[in-house]
Amino acid sequence: MRRLPLLALAAVASSLALPAGAQSPAPAPTTPPPADLVVTNARIYTVDDARPLAAAMAVRGGRVQFVGDSRGALALRGPRTRVVDLGGRTVIPGMVDAHGHLSGLGLGLRNVDLVGTTSYDDVIARVVARARTAPKGSWVVGRGWDQNDWGDTRFPTHEALSRALPDHPVYLERVDGHAALVNAAGMRAAAITRDTKDPEGGRLERTPSGDPTGVFVDRAQGLVERAIPNATRDELREALRAATRELHRYGLVGVHSAGEGRATIELMEEMAQRGELDLRANIMIGDDSAALRHYFARGPRRALHDGRLWVSSVKLYADGALGSRGAALLEPYADDPNNSGLLLSAPAHIQDVATRALRAGFQVNTHAIGDRGNRVVLDAYEAAFKAVPVADHRFRVEHAQILHHEDVPRFAALGVIPSMQASHQTSDMYWAGNRLGQGRLLGAYAWRALIDAGSIVPNGSDFPVELVNPLISFHASVARQDAKNWPSGGWYPEQRMTREEALKSMTLWPAYSGFQEGELGSLSTGKRADFVVLDRDIMRVPAEEILATRVLATWFGGRAVYEAKGEPAGGAQP
Repeated sequence: MRRLPLLALAAVASSLALPAGAQSPAPAPTTPPPADLVVTNARIYTVDDARPLAAAMAVRGGRVQFVGDSRGALALRGPRTRVVDLGGRTVIPGMVDAHGHLSGLGLGLRNVDLVGTTSYDDVIARVVARARTAPKGSWVVGRGWDQNDWGDTRFPTHEALSRALPDHPVYLERVDGHAALVNAAGMRAAAITRDTKDPEGGRLERTPSGDPTGVFVDRAQGLVERAIPNATRDELREALRAATRELHRYGLVGVHSAGEGRATIELMEEMAQRGELDLRANIMIGDDSAALRHYFARGPRRALHDGRLWVSSVKLYADGALGSRGAALLEPYADDPNNSGLLLSAPAHIQDVATRALRAGFQVNTHAIGDRGNRVVLDAYEAAFKAVPVADHRFRVEHAQILHHEDVPRFAALGVIPSMQASHQTSDMYWAGNRLGQGRLLGAYAWRALIDAGSIVPNGSDFPVELVNPLISFHASVARQDAKNWPSGGWYPEQRMTREEALKSMTLWPAYSGFQEGELGSLSTGKRADFVVLDRDIMRVPAEEILATRVLATWFGGRAVYEAKGEPAGGAQP
């Protein structure tokens, strides 16, 4: 007879010694390591459907360790744990702007701010004031003018600007970034004359005699921009730091930065590697053939350097902007019947890049504002999906502002995400009807229709086109009103989001739309401990009070990166 090993005999003997019905004792539970941070006495909107509301959470190693009640969180307190009592204040996940321009914001902070100007004279006065401190002959650059906010809503011409600033070349971008006003010195520096041809996808505004008026639309802007000296690497580094600080001030911990060049991406990667970039930066590679070849060969890269950098998507352009009448429409503009807008890229180009991106594992996000622009993108994507079937591509349309009713359900059917900016609606609603006529407004900024058709709608601001503050888009999403709560009842109020949807549109939906939902978007166990402390409950206060909300603290990976004056990271520390 074969003998059992001694260990096996011992096991048999042990089991025979147990009373009838008894089980082997369970292993002793392991004690979880103590938390680095415990937050208590809060009203936490987790954006996690499994537990949408909590009172406390614990953080370890930059990630959420526990979410629930204070007793459970304090059970994880150790001798070195920092405990923050928030005194009943509101906490939401760190917000992410699903469409902004990080380098544009940072560099723009150095330039003349023209947002809010109410006349051409106001624009000139601000530029003249800046020019007084600039070396003679140097470029003066600004951004933010919008002729729709002036008494005369026609495009300006350069003469008054040229008289006021004869010794400085001046380049002033319109608020949407799709047109620019240039003075005579600037046009001379860029060698612009009446013989300069309109580039494909762009237009020089001209006098009846054919002379440039100084306004350059869409691709025509590049004729002047190439003459403006680029920022140095050190200047760009400081601009990115300044932009990050600005985002933190408003409760933003991340951005999907649209259309960055290779040099900027490489600098951001260096900063992230050194821990200098306290941001979840999801970078869309600009439409440059050499850059696309480089990144497609390298492959998508996600959550680099402790979750600071994603480089896995491409930014394309289908058309221009509505305010400058560059958005491509299926029918002519109601206030310019000889103009149907501009296609900035050939449909074949969008389809080609989309096809190549699918093969390389990259996402494609294409700017489209007009109903024709959106249809062109959806058609190009559909053809690419047939050529290279991919189950989870998450391709996006950036803006998706004006849609034909037949195209609304195509987004969900194709798995294409409409990435929208609710603040654009409240900026454009005063004059959009003049551009489009009343019939087309039924498909304008139609996020409710898209959600009901099965889409998610990640939200953003398109900064520096709009102000950085994400609560402007939150308020617009739920109220369809401006900062003065106009119009009463909301502009086309049937398109409103619920507050739960609006919160997801600034947290979980941007995360999903950037393949980041495993790391970001909700305060769930295991995710990054990015959160914001607010001075009021945006989920419960009257809608007209939302824009009065202050960010008290912004936390990034369990570390406070912004604290309002007089607020120790948003609460008391026992």
